Amino acid sequence: MGVNVAVGETSRALLSDINLTVAPGDFVTVLGANGAGKSTLFNAITGDKPVSGGTITLAGENITTARPEHRARLIARVFQDPKMGTAPRMTVAENLLLASRRGQHLTLKLRGLKGRMAEFLALAKKTTNGLDQALDKPTEELSGGQRQALSLLMATMKEPALLLLDEHTAALDPHTSAEIMTLTDSIVRQEKLTCLMITHQLEEALKYGNRLVVLQDGRLVADYAGAKKAALTREDLLQYFA
Repeated sequence: MGVNVAVGETSRALLSDINLTVAPGDFVTVLGANGAGKSTLFNAITGDKPVSGGTITLAGENITTARPEHRARLIARVFQDPKMGTAPRMTVAENLLLASRRGQHLTLKLRGLKGRMAEFLALAKKTTNGLDQALDKPTEELSGGQRQALSLLMATMKEPALLLLDEHTAALDPHTSAEIMTLTDSIVRQEKLTCLMITHQLEEALKYGNRLVVLQDGRLVADYAGAKKAALTREDLLQYFA
C-alpha cells in the first residue's frame, strides 16, 4: 500500500496511495497545481504530517513513526521563505558552524569558530552573490538571495540522505532565482545528493533533475525519467494545470 494522509472527522484524503521510490542520487522535480499535495508530501516525509497508511523508508530505515527531530539527522529542507532555516541575529559564519553540527549532541565546549573561518570562506565562495564578503555580518542584514544561498549551504554541508527543496526560489526575483538554481544544480551534482524539489516554474522542472513527477488531487499521476523527461515540452506539462 502506498502512503496516505487524511485529515478531519471525515478523513478527507490529502495524499492517496503514493508509491514513490527514489534512487540514491536522483534529482526529482515535483510539479502540481495548488492543493495537489506537494507540501503535504514533504511534510509526511519530514514527520510534520502523520500518515494514515503506508510506509516511509529512508536510507534503509523505516521512519514512518520516527520523531521529526530524528528525521532531521537524515533530511535537510530549504523553504520558500528566505528567512526560514537561518538564525537572524547570528552571523553567516555562526550559522554555518551551527549547521556543521546538525544531528550532533550539544555539549558545553568552545565554539572553535576562528579555526573554521577558512573552511566557511571557501564554502561561501561557491555562491556568486558576495556571501563570502559577509561572513561576519548578521544574517538578518543579508539580501533575500544571500540568505537563501546560505540556507542551501547549511542544508547540504552535512550531505543529508535526502534534500527537500520546497519552492526555494519562489520568493526571489528572476535573476536571483536563476543564480540560486545554478548553485543548487552544482551542489546536487557535485555531492551526488538525493533531492526532491517542488517548483511551479515549468522551465525549472524541465531543465533541472533527471526525473519529474506530477501530483494531482493528492495522487501521483505522472513519472518521467531519462529520455522521457528529456523529451518533455512546456506544452506537455501544461495539461496537468488545465
